Amino acid sequence: MRAGWIQLWKWTAYGGIGLSLYAGWLTFDDIRDHASSERHISAACDRLVSGAAVMDLQGGMIRAKGSDYEKYRLDVDELPGSCAVYKVPGPGKTTSLFTLTVRGSDASTPLYWVGDDGELEPFSDSRGSQKSDVTAIADRRPEPRPIGDGALGRYGNWYTTIRAECGPGSRATAPKLLNVTARADYEDVSAADRERLAHIARSAAEKLTDRIGCRTQLPALPDDQLASVPSALRPARSAGGSCLWFARHVKEREQGRLPDRALAAPTRNSYPVEGCLLAVSPDQVGRIADGLHDDDLDYARSALTHSPWWLRTSSYFGTEAHTVGYDGIGNEPKVITAGTAGHASGAWWASSICDGKPALHTLSSSYTYDNVLGPQTLSALFHAYVDDITKRRGCTHVTYPDTKDFRAP
Repeated sequence: MRAGWIQLWKWTAYGGIGLSLYAGWLTFDDIRDHASSERHISAACDRLVSGAAVMDLQGGMIRAKGSDYEKYRLDVDELPGSCAVYKVPGPGKTTSLFTLTVRGSDASTPLYWVGDDGELEPFSDSRGSQKSDVTAIADRRPEPRPIGDGALGRYGNWYTTIRAECGPGSRATAPKLLNVTARADYEDVSAADRERLAHIARSAAEKLTDRIGCRTQLPALPDDQLASVPSALRPARSAGGSCLWFARHVKEREQGRLPDRALAAPTRNSYPVEGCLLAVSPDQVGRIADGLHDDDLDYARSALTHSPWWLRTSSYFGTEAHTVGYDGIGNEPKVITAGTAGHASGAWWASSICDGKPALHTLSSSYTYDNVLGPQTLSALFHAYVDDITKRRGCTHVTYPDTKDFRAP
């Protein structure tokens, strides 16, 4: 009996040693795979990001990989560009994790876009879903928040964009303005991950500017946590911040066919970009539809599902004013010349001089909604916006579009 117990003890000990060795091998394998993943990510993003920092996203992971597809591998010598990173939860499985995008201003391609292009749509449509109120939440493009005083950039709930102005002494090939965006490609991005994205984006921008000879001084990230960015629209009549001008506008006149919802952002004279999103609720669509001609009723029906009615005002100051554009004929990008005023592709723009630098003030309308509003309403609305922001920022030399620019073509 005693010999049997001794034999059992020996086999148990051997088994424990075997399991311990197996666990050690797994740990070694995990460490090896983790290190390999870090190198792969860094190479895919041309050494602008730390693979370890990317792999800390979404609670941390053991294995991840950068895209092997050339289109989604970054080359600093060939900008604009981006790199994509995937989480590897198991053999043969990948899920989207992270994208780094680098864009620079140039004479032919804008950094900022205005107009009614589908890529600028702030709302997901409700076709094939249970969503009954398409403009309740700006789930595709809510208004971003500035980082600090705005000089460093802006952020949303799932991304951070760092801006870098290349000043005197920069290499001749460096652009005037760089945007470096670190984006999480998964849902429910945590507050901790927002902070990680901000650090990844700023670190990438610092490495990039050094490598391409862009002379700049990036501000530090603020000590305060990057708060969640609101995406739910509120009643327009009580809007503040960047939409306060509209609340005042509708209080001075009848609501008519104007939007009844707003999503505002904070305002500060140092912000290089400032925007306000306005939209029409289902109830307001119904009220407007009562006064439409039969030929236009399809517009109202579409506004409840796949073609919601919205307006967006955006102003760009200083360097940003030189890199705003829209989709032209055949989707050919067109950069708006600072100092001009006009209309194209569902966008209107006016110009001014603010603090001795150019500024561009824009109004974008969703497809069909500008026809519903009509030229007089649109003109009055745009003038109210431009009058307000130029007065608030102390701008001069304001140039407005001609009256004919508000008429349907």
